[in-house]
Amino acid sequence: MSIESSIDANHAARVLLDSGLVILPTETVYGLAARADDEQAVARVYETKGRPRGHPLIVHVADHVSAFTSTWVHEPTDLARSLAQAFWPGPLTLVLSRGSRAGDDITGGQPTVALRVPAHPLAQKVLREMDRLDPIGAPHGIAAPSANRFGRVSPTTMQHALDDVGRFLRSPDFALDGGPTRWGVESTIIDARGADAVILRPGGVTAADLTAHGFTVNTTTSHRESQVRVPGTLASHYAPTAAVIVVHGPNELASELDRVRQRNDQSGGGGFLALASTPTPAGLHRLASPGSALDYAHDLYAALHNADARGLDFVIALAPPADDGVSAAVLDRLTRAASPRETKPNASGLS
Repeated sequence: MSIESSIDANHAARVLLDSGLVILPTETVYGLAARADDEQAVARVYETKGRPRGHPLIVHVADHVSAFTSTWVHEPTDLARSLAQAFWPGPLTLVLSRGSRAGDDITGGQPTVALRVPAHPLAQKVLREMDRLDPIGAPHGIAAPSANRFGRVSPTTMQHALDDVGRFLRSPDFALDGGPTRWGVESTIIDARGADAVILRPGGVTAADLTAHGFTVNTTTSHRESQVRVPGTLASHYAPTAAVIVVHGPNELASELDRVRQRNDQSGGGGFLALASTPTPAGLHRLASPGSALDYAHDLYAALHNADARGLDFVIALAPPADDGVSAAVLDRLTRAASPRETKPNASGLS
């Protein structure tokens, strides 16, 4: 069935307070939102996405006061407060010791909770409307993982989300249309329980951004060593139906093109994704022409959605040059999209 959609933040807030689900725009990607302290609503998020129940969710709140003076968090660190002051609202998620309001259903049973303050004006309006409509329950939080089936490409438009999860929603669930997202990749996740920042997932706030603001980035502690499970860090994730082939530099690109041209049995054809400075190889469909690594991040998921809409067998993605900026997030998403999984076609042996 189809669900109602509009730009009515008040209606979205009422749906959430009444235990419904809302496709919600943020500045990163579209989320599938539920009231974070409503176990039944959160359970529907897992069911709708096909998401493993032990995989934690990020709680979105209106501001740092809502994050740190409520019981979502237990004793926020000085580092967390400083990071929030520098980067909230924005594409930064902080992992902290959980408070009494953060249940096992959103933490995955861990002693930690992940929090962020979204910058998108509609997401902000929804959160503030929830607090206004239900001041006793304020400050409210919403659990909002990306609005797609688990492991698939994250949505950067409302239509992407409806195409993927719309058939699993029901009245009075709602879709809030905020237009294309600004960043195009998910938030940076930082373990902020200690004195130094540990990046668990790269995103819109980069290591260079952190350093420029005077923060020390711990590069010796890996995600695995941190022993914190966070969203979007499985080996295979963000994956379209088309097989993704990641290459680095002109030599790898030329080698992969030779392999493609030695085979002529791809019924759907192939796509190409690279910075605009690289010409489109003959026989491939250009999916995006970003002018910078920042543009690449913005265009990436839309390009992968485009590949599936075209019925392509594979996508060759020439990664942007590595640096300490958003290129790290782009390469992270491309690598996970390219990782083999059982349900993913192997593009006639191209890998």
